[in-house]
Amino acid sequence: MYTLILSIASSVAVSVLLKLARKHDIQVDQAIAVNYVVAASLCLLLLRPQPAAFLASGTSWWVLAALGVLLPTIFLAMAGAVRHAGIVLSDAAQRLSLFIPLIASFVIFHETLSGGKLGGIAVALIALGCLLYRPGGKEGSGETGKTILFLLAVWVGYGTIDILFKQMAKSGAAFSSSLFASFVLAGILIFAYLIVRRSVWTRRNVAAGVLLGLLNFSNIYFYIRAHQVFPDNPTLVFSAMNIGVISLGTLVGAGFFKEKLRWVNALGIVLAISAIVILIPR
Repeated sequence: MYTLILSIASSVAVSVLLKLARKHDIQVDQAIAVNYVVAASLCLLLLRPQPAAFLASGTSWWVLAALGVLLPTIFLAMAGAVRHAGIVLSDAAQRLSLFIPLIASFVIFHETLSGGKLGGIAVALIALGCLLYRPGGKEGSGETGKTILFLLAVWVGYGTIDILFKQMAKSGAAFSSSLFASFVLAGILIFAYLIVRRSVWTRRNVAAGVLLGLLNFSNIYFYIRAHQVFPDNPTLVFSAMNIGVISLGTLVGAGFFKEKLRWVNALGIVLAISAIVILIPR
């Protein structure tokens, strides 16, 4: 069970670090770039991917290219969401993205649609609407629009990434090799972006990137280990991870950062957890 707890804690810790970045004058794009160096190195050391096997698996290169672009882009979107909407709503939006690959499993991968899954999707859509509800006057309309845009980007982005990983798995590529290749390409692209911008590096940004990489990889590694520890009970891992992140994120956001939730947003979190429970395979 400790593997699940560590994975949940690492996921929320990433959001906390992104929340603290602005306060401590950390450039998130530099931290994300270093993060991929650390994550790729740990992936190579602990998961032992086989790049040769990956190249021979027939994986669609457009999938790898899309992941390479989306991973750093959505990380930046998550940082923006945490900064403008807070940890609570950002984590909830990320976890609600699970029903996008669920829809794709019916439309793209031709799985059977059941009444329970259809109900779960409906509840998830209502939950998303509640989470995105940000009333504001004329003065705050621009900030409100930016907040909604970041939350939508997190929701759509993480859902799309899940679909791309599913497509990779379908092509026969090992997850560890796919993950390593995605980390490497994402790192190359964001470093190229920083070079073009002539970004000035600081030790603070590098240190934050190392910590971010450790937390990001820890989240993935212990999530994989949890599935290995509970091979016959993926439902436990899936439900505990999603519900645990939303619950812990709510406690941290409200307790440490004094994030205020409107009753509609709080209802959205309850509905999000309900949707996750409904969508869990029985």
